[in-house]
Amino acid sequence: MSFYDWAKTPPMGWNSWDCYGANVTETEVKANADCMAAVLKQYGWEYIVVDIRWFVGNQTSGDYNQTNPVYTMDEWGRYLPAVSRFPSSADGAGFRPLADYVHAKGLKFGIHIMRGIPVQAVNNKLPVKGTDGITADQIYSASGQCTWLRDNYTIPADKPGAGEYYNSIFELYASWGVDYIKVDDLSRPYHKAEIELIRGAIDRAGRAIVFSTSPGETPVGEAEHIKNHANMWRMVDDFWDRWDHVAHEFDVCKNWAPHIGAGRWPDADMIPFGSINLRGLQPGGPRQTRFTPDEQYTVMSLFIMLRSPLMFGGNLPDNDDFTNSLITNPEALYISKSSKNNRELLNENGIIAWAADDTQSEDKFLALFNTGGEDGGGRAVSFDLSRLGVTGKAVIRDLWKKQDIGCFAGTDFAPEINPHGAGLYRLSEISKTA
Repeated sequence: MSFYDWAKTPPMGWNSWDCYGANVTETEVKANADCMAAVLKQYGWEYIVVDIRWFVGNQTSGDYNQTNPVYTMDEWGRYLPAVSRFPSSADGAGFRPLADYVHAKGLKFGIHIMRGIPVQAVNNKLPVKGTDGITADQIYSASGQCTWLRDNYTIPADKPGAGEYYNSIFELYASWGVDYIKVDDLSRPYHKAEIELIRGAIDRAGRAIVFSTSPGETPVGEAEHIKNHANMWRMVDDFWDRWDHVAHEFDVCKNWAPHIGAGRWPDADMIPFGSINLRGLQPGGPRQTRFTPDEQYTVMSLFIMLRSPLMFGGNLPDNDDFTNSLITNPEALYISKSSKNNRELLNENGIIAWAADDTQSEDKFLALFNTGGEDGGGRAVSFDLSRLGVTGKAVIRDLWKKQDIGCFAGTDFAPEINPHGAGLYRLSEISKTA
């Protein structure tokens, strides 16, 4: 079975980064798994992902403790969960008990890692599992070390033992029951050789582990390479609840749309809705998303029309009804699962239009965005339906409102879109012109 079969539709899940930064605990992970199983699973949400630095025992905030980090690792230089934060990992159990808890909910379990080999393993000259006497200090390079987090060194692919080290860590993750791996510091700059080592190690591990690269911006010039090695790859740096971040998403999404394919997904990053920043990773302390309701419709509509993976960043137990309505709308989520020919059709004077085709019918999908500011209120956005290939009349259904709004032809369709807002529609043609 090809690794593309492991993510035939865009992965959907929760990631701990936006709410807990580098300091999520087992109790918090379980609470989000419980909520996903109870509320979201029926809509296709399934991954629970523990983000960065789960192996550091003395994190006191969401930011990185790089002053005196206490690492947890085994005799082969492989990180293990910090028992202080993940009590079930005691006695060498690793993430297996937590993964079992998630799996028992009918969900899947994922983790984050940094590329490379731990600096501590290099300094202590720990042996590389699967080799004949090679130690960590023989397979590293300080060149290309991550500039913003100094836990690991680069692993040059041509070093004897390089492949064996990556094989050893994915052997461990497979034994824990990991279903998803987010590997950081791979995409910008683009580390082609290490991406290839990771692909080989996952394949060798014998478990279906979805491979996600991070952070962006992945070079579009490497599209063919990344499509042949990863299931999803970041197009942007960390996406937060700021309108300028949304504006940048529009710029890059159109460039990656031609590269969408089953098992291979351009990734617009996590969805920073609901209750975020609980550990103070960003200035200002815990908060509800700064995105307005209209802006949240815009983000969801764009991500869905791109068929980006959907990774929710807020603390799920805190979600209000509006937030849940956005992420449990089956008619909107259907586009993410069952559309094709996804593309930007129009970008003029602050109005952007995206289109896609239904894979199960002749219907079309349309998203209209008003990216203009607050001045002047909403705008009637006239759209020529012939640009979708609709030559006659079509019934148009508003997917966010879950209601049919009328029968339209040609340029008759002109919904009012609020500033920074979006409309998402299904079009069912009922007649054609000669």
